[in-house]
Amino acid sequence: TGAVWMDRNLGATQVATSSTYANSYGDLFQWGRGDDGHQDRSSSTTSTNADTPGHGDFITEGSSPYDWRSNQDDNLWNGESATNNPCPSGWRIPTETEWEAERTTDFTSNNAAGAFGSVLKLPMASARNRSDGSLYYVGTHGRYWSSTVSGTNARNLNFNISTADMGTSNRAYGHSVRCIKD
Repeated sequence: TGAVWMDRNLGATQVATSSTYANSYGDLFQWGRGDDGHQDRSSSTTSTNADTPGHGDFITEGSSPYDWRSNQDDNLWNGESATNNPCPSGWRIPTETEWEAERTTDFTSNNAAGAFGSVLKLPMASARNRSDGSLYYVGTHGRYWSSTVSGTNARNLNFNISTADMGTSNRAYGHSVRCIKD
């Protein structure tokens, strides 16, 4: 699409050499949350919601609206200067429209093979469960946040061996982040 993307997920130590290459998985961020340590795959968990956590624990949530915050805020990842933008200077979280453009024009097929076959080399980095912080879908699914909100949820790119599409997730889930140049 002509957009400039990072060559790896935030927190990954290497560019993906396969869709299941663990060193390319990187971190799993809760939507709208900054780089405070919670995104580490093995970070501790807490069930105490907070608008400004002040710690690196993954905040678990079992009640609607399934957000790590006490008060929802739709603007935490909107643009490079967003309050909690975890991307480096000059980079930001992509919008749903930007993800969809990559999926429909650059994926070689509409599934995990197409996601890895694209110039983005997206691995199936899994997700982190909002209710208990456990990892799931490791090596079988990719979940990538966008900055786009949808009601009390947020939009994300999803793919597995069969399909790829844009979906909606509760903001307390942990998903991968791939930054785009602003």
